[in-house]
Amino acid sequence: MAFPAEPATLISEPAHATLPCVLDIEASGFGRGSYPIEIGFVLPDGSAYCSLIAPDQGWTHWDGDAERVHGISRTLLQRHGRSVHEVAHELNHRLDGRTVYCDNWAHDYAWLARLFDSAESVPTFRLRHLRELMSENAVEHFDAARSVVERNLQLRRHRASSDARVLQLSLARVWRNGEAGRAGD
Repeated sequence: MAFPAEPATLISEPAHATLPCVLDIEASGFGRGSYPIEIGFVLPDGSAYCSLIAPDQGWTHWDGDAERVHGISRTLLQRHGRSVHEVAHELNHRLDGRTVYCDNWAHDYAWLARLFDSAESVPTFRLRHLRELMSENAVEHFDAARSVVERNLQLRRHRASSDARVLQLSLARVWRNGEAGRAGD
């Protein structure tokens, strides 16, 4: 599965620019055999989407340590998760033509690829790394901004849409503090 190619983009005036669409994925664990169990994103206007994903046939890997972090049990997924076909269709419907950013590109790309492959579909959006929107200085300040945002939001759950909102607002914070621009600029 391949995501559509796109030339690198730069938000020229981050302090006044629209925030990007940010996506996050919770997974069954890390490494070979892991798969997405929840996907969430936040659009530039702040509206959010989140869905649990029912494990597809053959998706058997399960890491209890990961479950302790995200708090999502396999039983919960089987009861309330949507099929890979439904989730892939919904993502394409809501994100069609967009560039979507994430903070863990290598894992998120692999998990999205697994989702879309299982759904026998291809994404109609592009996945990029959030760091592409930040200068080296911003990257250095991002973790501190993230800690402040997490503390301010007082989130009780480690879930995909909440994590995506934290990422989006953390980016806004480093932009607001004048640490904007693409890495390497």
